[in-house]
Order: sequence, then C-alpha cells, then structure tokens
Amino acid sequence: MFAGMRRRDREMDRPETDELLLKGKYGILSMNGENDYAYGVPMSYVYTGKSIYLHCALEGKKLVHLRNDNKVTFCVVAEADPLPNEFSMKYRSAIVFGHVSEVDDDGEKRTALVALVEKYATSEEYVAKGRIYATDALHKTVVLRIDIEHISGKARR
Repeated sequence: MFAGMRRRDREMDRPETDELLLKGKYGILSMNGENDYAYGVPMSYVYTGKSIYLHCALEGKKLVHLRNDNKVTFCVVAEADPLPNEFSMKYRSAIVFGHVSEVDDDGEKRTALVALVEKYATSEEYVAKGRIYATDALHKTVVLRIDIEHISGKARR
C-alpha cells in the first residue's frame, strides 16, 4: 500500500511524530490539481490523533480540487536548520496520507473551530472571544477533516 522509507535510520517513532503534529504551527495540504499540476496550500490545522481539521472559505480552488478528488497528503515540518558544512539540513517532518471530507455536523464543526482557536490562542480572553466567533462562523466556514490512513515521520538530527 505505502512504500517504505528509504532512510530507515531517520524514521521517527509514532509518539515523536504525534508530538510534531500536535505542536506544529502550519502544514501544507497537497492535492491533485488540474492540468497535471499538483496543488499545495499552507494551512493552520489541529491534530486529534485520528484526524486533522482544517477550515476555509465557502468556495475556492481548494474546494474544487477536493470535491473532484479527496485523496490528500498533509506535511508539517519543524526545526528546519541548515547544516552548511554537511551540505544538508537538520529537520523533523511528518506526512499524513488520507482522505478529506467536509464536516456537515454543526457540533463537530464547532468543536474543530474551537480546537483551532485554543491551539493558536495567545490569551484566555482570545479563547473566550474565539468560542463565540466559532459559533457565529459555523455557516460561513467550511471545516475539513482529513481521515488519516497512514502517517510517516522523518528526522535528521
């Protein structure tokens, strides 16, 4: 189903990969595009251990592509520091493989939006305002859920 990692010595275990996904600031959602081009877009996200939640506007290129083909990858990179004397890079990364679906249930949508607010919150005041905003934004926002089929983590230390 999924090809193995070439550099097994750089493979991260699942707990370390989960930690990276929990703490990552953003990821790149990659999908099949049009005219033989892939389409990738940076997005804020929240990881639950089983799924990744994203949010977006009610229309746009991303939704057109996802509604046409819902197979995606989502990549998060941390600690990307050049190692110039080694002609390399120190990094940790995770790639999630899965299928995206649009969340229709208002309860699940609100939970995902509040989780996003809490992840990026800078204060309790922001969280309180964000909870209200999440409820008000339910019908103005598309919430996407990546149902994870496979996760791969890799690091050069």
